[in-house]
Amino acid sequence: VSNAGVGMAGPLECQSLAAMQSLMDTNFFGLVRLVKEVLPDMKRRRGGHIVVISSIMGLQGIVFNDIYAASKFAVEGFCESLVVQALRFNVAISLVEPGPVMTEFEAKVYEEAERADYSRTDPETADIFTNLYLRNSKDVFASLGQTPEDIAEHTLRVIEAARPPFRHQTNAAYTPMAALKHADPSGALMTDAFYKLVFKYDAVLRLSLR
Repeated sequence: VSNAGVGMAGPLECQSLAAMQSLMDTNFFGLVRLVKEVLPDMKRRRGGHIVVISSIMGLQGIVFNDIYAASKFAVEGFCESLVVQALRFNVAISLVEPGPVMTEFEAKVYEEAERADYSRTDPETADIFTNLYLRNSKDVFASLGQTPEDIAEHTLRVIEAARPPFRHQTNAAYTPMAALKHADPSGALMTDAFYKLVFKYDAVLRLSLR
């Protein structure tokens, strides 16, 4: 089970390249290093199961999570490319894709975001992040967040499955969001829906979450 990860949220201009590279080294290359270690033996004995804790953000990017989403997209692409070869050797690969999870991990990311310096971005972007994104994120976590125990139960079901799924989403509330992307290959439907959700109907969003 690959579960190492770090988070990052905020305006792109306020994040250093070194911090981005560090995140990618943990979230993506940490997984690559692990797979390189365990896959050869699994292939030799023609059996094994690699379970990767991914994220719904590996399927759908979320505003102000540019680099974190990029790392999870990389995880998803890596595993999707590898799974067919692995199956030839009777090795299963499973991606567990949670939405928000109420842990110290998320709490630390948002605490750091609230204390960060946003002078390197424009005032409008800083205002959108602090007064729209952070406020709505708290409501999202309170309304839709899962417990670590719930994610553990989902992961256990994937491990114990007779035919392990390649992808397993833990939160049904996020299935429509991911489906938008596949409903319109041009991306216009998804982009328009998220734009309106963030900038036009944010009050309705907060009310519905509460």
